[in-house]
Amino acid sequence: MRILFVCTGNICRSPTAEGVLRQKLGKRGLDHVLVDSAGTHGYHVGESPDPRARDKAAQRGYSLDDQTARRIAIEDFERFDWVIAMDRGHLRQLERLCPPQATAEIHLFRDFQGGSHAGQDIPDPYYGALGGFNEVLDLIEAGCEAMLDQLQQDGVPRRS
Repeated sequence: MRILFVCTGNICRSPTAEGVLRQKLGKRGLDHVLVDSAGTHGYHVGESPDPRARDKAAQRGYSLDDQTARRIAIEDFERFDWVIAMDRGHLRQLERLCPPQATAEIHLFRDFQGGSHAGQDIPDPYYGALGGFNEVLDLIEAGCEAMLDQLQQDGVPRRS
C-alpha cells in the first residue's frame, strides 16, 4: 500500500499528515505501508516543512525532520494507491491532473472520518496564528486514525 498526501506547498498540512500517519502505522505494525507527501505548487520545492509545523508536531512526538517539499508529478498517480487531498481545492486540482489510465484512488482526507466530517477541509495554517497548527494536528490525528481503521478493514496485512 502506498499513500500520498497533497496540499498546496508541501510544507504544512501534507508533511504533517505524512509524519503522523508514519508513526501511527508503526504503532499498528503497518510500518511497511509507504507514505509520502507533495504539493500542488512548487513554491517550496527542496525546503523542509514549516518550522511551526515541525515544532508543533515534535511537541506531540511526531518527526517531520526527514521531509523535503516536492511538487506532485503525473507519475504519482501510478506510483501511489491513494492520493489524499487535504482540501477540496486540492481535490479538484488532483482530479484535473490525474491521467485517465491512472490506478490511484483520489480521496479527500476528512472523508475517511465520514459523517459530518465528510467533504470538509483541513484548513491551511500558514497565514494564521500559531494555534492553527495545533488545530490542524488535531484534525490530522483524528483523520489518520480513521484512515488506519479503513486500511485494516480493507485487509492491509501486518508485516510478519
